Amino acid sequence: MSKDQWTVTRFQVRPEEIVLERTKLLPPYKVIVHNDDYNEMNYVIFALVHAVNTLTVPEAERIMLTAHLTGQAIVVVCPREVAEYYQERLLSYNLTATIEPE
Repeated sequence: MSKDQWTVTRFQVRPEEIVLERTKLLPPYKVIVHNDDYNEMNYVIFALVHAVNTLTVPEAERIMLTAHLTGQAIVVVCPREVAEYYQERLLSYNLTATIEPE
């Protein structure tokens, strides 16, 4: 085996190892939106889409309906700092949102 082949083989990292290491360093948190009796459904969809830029309108509608029917819904799962950011954004739209470890 040549020196170049040995170096490439020695330092290859499998994707599942990267995910496992990232999860150890940045444990996942759930951002949860809670049902309320104050905001209209269309407003909640609007707020979800604008607060969490990765959501589509159909996803936001599903989340809103789940929260409406069950009392709460998971919006997104992400590292803690990002979860806190999304929680603050949802709170700025007068939605009730919490975070908790996954």
